[in-house]
Amino acid sequence: MSAENTNVRTNEDIRNDFVLISQNEYAYLDNAATSQKPVCVIEAEKRFYTDMNANPMRGFYPLSLEATAAYENARGCVAEFIGASCPEEVVFTRNATESINLVAYSWGLNNISESDEIAVSVSEHHSNMLPWQMVSKATGAKLNYIECEPDGSFSDEELERTINSRTKLVAITHVSNVLGRRNPIEKIAEMAHSYGAYVLVDASQSIPHMKIDVQKLGADFLDFSGHKLLAPMGIGALYGRKSLLEDMPPFLTGGEMIESVRLDDATYAEVPHKFEAGTVNAAGAYALSEAIRYINGIGYEYIKERDRALTAKAMEALRKTEHVRVLGSEDPYDHNGIISFTIDNVHPHDISEVLAQDKVCIRAGHHCAQPLLEHLKIGSCARASIMFYNSEDEVERFIESVASVRRRLGWA
Repeated sequence: MSAENTNVRTNEDIRNDFVLISQNEYAYLDNAATSQKPVCVIEAEKRFYTDMNANPMRGFYPLSLEATAAYENARGCVAEFIGASCPEEVVFTRNATESINLVAYSWGLNNISESDEIAVSVSEHHSNMLPWQMVSKATGAKLNYIECEPDGSFSDEELERTINSRTKLVAITHVSNVLGRRNPIEKIAEMAHSYGAYVLVDASQSIPHMKIDVQKLGADFLDFSGHKLLAPMGIGALYGRKSLLEDMPPFLTGGEMIESVRLDDATYAEVPHKFEAGTVNAAGAYALSEAIRYINGIGYEYIKERDRALTAKAMEALRKTEHVRVLGSEDPYDHNGIISFTIDNVHPHDISEVLAQDKVCIRAGHHCAQPLLEHLKIGSCARASIMFYNSEDEVERFIESVASVRRRLGWA
């Protein structure tokens, strides 16, 4: 399937690739937490275990060599997908959280000092905030928070206030998991690089919805989790410029990340293998490459069109619904499939429970972004998040269910 023939595939055709949503009554609108998996990805993971299950890089017999090739081919697939200059710039991890911690422990603790500053946006997922709090406390570096406007954007004045000649690293999400806002990474990277600082981009929320090119973004590091990109849970990737990765010590030590071991010392393997200690998730990597091929087949233009159409449909209806407030920009195009909202006098957990009774799946709470919600002066919110396989009918069910919440909870 190529991007050119997506026009002949209907939404129903695509939904049939996803067993859970095509064969059940759920309106699954929690895609920002994890995506559904197409049959081809599930079959790919199964195929690894049934056809080539051996420990990669551990044996010279054909089965192990095949497993090794599948694993390394997956690395090449990811590198091409994100525009890395070579496969060695891709490190496989469990998820984005592990990727960011790898950079924090291996690069941050060894390159950031008391005289430095770290700039982190207030809209970060905790996974891209807590590691830098740790580095700040361990090194004495000052942590600067870039505060956003109510619509999620950052003013030039705020960027200039928080990124300066003492900044060593800017850690920022590409797309907010609460407001859906795409941040101007290219602009931020240019500013950071002008001061000699480095940039880590968390692409977990953006990569399911838009094409990523690490070179054009100006990212020095970039991470994402496979499970949000149609791939299995437990596989993620870290991109790092090769020169940076080569200077970084291993994050974990053990098997398969060494060239040689002596009683008093060891010589570590070349990148990226020195960061992949122990038995790797080869089946997950193999399935991730299949997910990438599926995404490429659907095409990001189609994905963007679906995101915008379904988000606009939902937001237009919610704006007309009394007592409902949508967070962030008023422009649906700024949301990238994420719609966070509150209902007057109703706790988000109660919103979620009412919608669950209608088999509409959304998330409620602080979304691992408590500082952002405090900045917005709310304690928690409900969130619906859309993917290209969602249908107009699911969005209508969501709208109708939200409109009924206050009545069903006894409010006039």
